[in-house]
Amino acid sequence: MKIFPPKKKKHLSLVADNYFMKYVNLGSSGVKVSALCLGTWHLPILSELDEYGVHKINEDLFLKIAKRAYDSGINFYDTSNRYHGAMAPVDLNHVGNAEKLLGKFLAEVDRESVVLATKVRGQMAAWQNGEGLSRKHIRWQIRESLKRLGTSYVDLYQIHWADPSTPKMEILSTLNYLISDGTVNYIGISNHSAADVAGFMQLSVERGLEGFISTQDLYNVIDRGLEAEKTWILNRYGMAVLAYSPIAQGVLTGKYVDFSSGKWVVPEGTRGERFESVRRYFTDQNLRLIKELKDIADSKGATVTQVSLAWLMSSQERLGFVTIPIIGVTSIDQLEENLRSLDVKLTKDDLQRIDEITGKGTISR
Repeated sequence: MKIFPPKKKKHLSLVADNYFMKYVNLGSSGVKVSALCLGTWHLPILSELDEYGVHKINEDLFLKIAKRAYDSGINFYDTSNRYHGAMAPVDLNHVGNAEKLLGKFLAEVDRESVVLATKVRGQMAAWQNGEGLSRKHIRWQIRESLKRLGTSYVDLYQIHWADPSTPKMEILSTLNYLISDGTVNYIGISNHSAADVAGFMQLSVERGLEGFISTQDLYNVIDRGLEAEKTWILNRYGMAVLAYSPIAQGVLTGKYVDFSSGKWVVPEGTRGERFESVRRYFTDQNLRLIKELKDIADSKGATVTQVSLAWLMSSQERLGFVTIPIIGVTSIDQLEENLRSLDVKLTKDDLQRIDEITGKGTISR
């Protein structure tokens, strides 16, 4: 492996098949993570159903994908104690499955070479305190996550969404205890309002506690609300963004557009057939955007997916904070396509064209 010298907090290494993986600091921390993170919310499935009528995960294919990602330089993996991999919402018979599968991958590589992220908050049992962010629940669930993952520590422990019934100080002090005892290296926040994030961070400063180094939120070239709401917080506290749904549940692949007729289509067997959350993107403005992204992609010999991911990774230049897309892939080919986004370079003109359609007025700070 050939290592090139760092430049502006970005680090390059030459890995399998000549991909140049980029590495960035995870927020204000010193830990280096790959510019793409492999997520485990949506995993490859089998046609076979389990005893509850839920599709089983294709474990062999998942492990091949995870290892291929690793060999290609991805060192950052995200999961949650709630994730199953093929079910949403997840019932109590299936929670924890994604962590168990990721644990099988971790057993095949050097644990210290991986930056591992998981989450806590959702319901994991039917009894009182079976969910939430109380000290009792967090301490219980970190132990359970470690068992499922087959490891002694988590690199990034994230609170998955808000728990208004638990005081912020209880949450923050509990997470800091996990840092002090070596169970957790860093802490992050997810799906919280800007006011909540600011409140937690101000509390960490006032009490001399470790604060969050990242926020995991919905963010893509269509869903840009994060920019207006949280840019100032991210820059003030040096937080990174872990962007989930970076290609808008597949809409930003372009597969729902017939470019010859210029209309929305729903291919058979796609998620668009089953989920209104996908079809909500089928607007005239988004159709114009995807056509524009296709034009930009064609000019660069790229795909709409690759341009969409490259756009997210340009946030440091545009807005001052690092964004790491969490990619969810179900095949090696999808992984390879995502990896090639690292080579796509967007110009100021490209970014301006995108801003004009999405209604954003500026491309830089």
